[in-house]
Amino acid sequence: MTFVEMLAHAEHANRSLLCVGLDPDLARFPGPMRDDAARIFDFCAAIVDATYDLVIAYKPQIAYFAANRAEEQLERLIAHIHRSALGVPVILDAKRGDIGPTAEHYAREVFDRYDADAVTLSPFLGLDSIEPYLRHQGKGVLLLCRTSNPGGADLQEQRLESGERLYEHIARLAGRWNRSGQIGLVVGATFPAEIARVRELAPRLPLLIPGFGTQGGDAAATVRAGWRGDAAGTSGPIIVSSSRALLYPADARDGDFTAASRRAAESARAELAAARAAAADR
Repeated sequence: MTFVEMLAHAEHANRSLLCVGLDPDLARFPGPMRDDAARIFDFCAAIVDATYDLVIAYKPQIAYFAANRAEEQLERLIAHIHRSALGVPVILDAKRGDIGPTAEHYAREVFDRYDADAVTLSPFLGLDSIEPYLRHQGKGVLLLCRTSNPGGADLQEQRLESGERLYEHIARLAGRWNRSGQIGLVVGATFPAEIARVRELAPRLPLLIPGFGTQGGDAAATVRAGWRGDAAGTSGPIIVSSSRALLYPADARDGDFTAASRRAAESARAELAAARAAAADR
């Protein structure tokens, strides 16, 4: 299946819009795993095994692995997800952005070495920085558009000579560049008005929406802004991502942290489902 097909499959099979961000923070690992970089795979694989039937995607953040010399564990983890969570796509959160042979090697790293189904990229260098990834047929490319951090406004909210904001221009470009059907956008849950504007400009593109949970993104506002449903003539899915709230829930216990993570994922999935039902009734 292509990345977009995997999203549709996982959304239907698991009745979910929830993406689990895999950001392994050694200092927050449970009990004997704490501060042990050799246990990154064990921790993340346990989370996957506890939540694989509740999610639309997984999103490992590469920096957490690379900083701990755990790239081989990341390879093992993605292979484990493909085996254990059949049909659930893996989005490698790498935020790469370069051109020429460097971009080609980054694309090989993401799709050949790690076998990810999609990757996050910065579009700042333009289409030729994106094209090496698009040559990997069926893989997804998610472009930073209006990110969830407050500092994103320093550039993304700036008005161009045309009058549109930079993030709006990126959304328009992504729609034009999407001839192969591989491109999506990243828009933060902390900015629902901007999600709605991006959805208006790019009605059929997948939207990866981080910032739900600990960062304060609201489920109802996020889904209302980004989800349109088939009746509105759009097939663009939304992928609502949460990391810390699912990996390190407040009621976790060292001996049974996976049960707490599953409860947190079940609650988040249900919250998003209720928001989708409310949006469908509008």
